[in-house]
Amino acid sequence: MDLEWMAWTLPTAVFFGVIGLMLVVMTIWELVSPTIPRRGFLPLTTTRGDRLFIGLLGSAYIMLAWVGLTELSLWYALGLSVLFLVLTMRFG
Repeated sequence: MDLEWMAWTLPTAVFFGVIGLMLVVMTIWELVSPTIPRRGFLPLTTTRGDRLFIGLLGSAYIMLAWVGLTELSLWYALGLSVLFLVLTMRFG
């Protein structure tokens, strides 16, 4: 029986490794300094954790769309995902 395995490219491994690291850092940050809900460009009041979740979800969709719609390098998608996440965390 021949099984198909996911091909873990370096950009994909970096993407998921950074997500894990961000979750650990955000947990520690929340324990040290509890968040205060605020409004940004998102149409709802959010906490740091909410913005992280929305940013990660959007970043995952960017990566999936990139793989499905283009032949370009995943490094570009990784850069676009990081930009989206940073903007969401800072101004969301």
